[in-house]
Amino acid sequence: MSWPREAFEALRQMVLIDHRVGDLTDRVKAVAVTCEELDRRLNRLEAKIELLERMATPTGRALHENSEK
Repeated sequence: MSWPREAFEALRQMVLIDHRVGDLTDRVKAVAVTCEELDRRLNRLEAKIELLERMATPTGRALHENSEK
């Protein structure tokens, strides 16, 4: 193989790697957004469960608060 062909192949590989890294970056960003959305949803569910626990007890305290004492 001649050196111009080797140089061209090396450049082609670099461009392909750059493209793949860009694709992976986009995927990681999408996963991060999904994780943030899931975190917000989980926080809302936790708040609802705590509210339901408080409403279910006569003293208005959460069930897990009573068991910690």
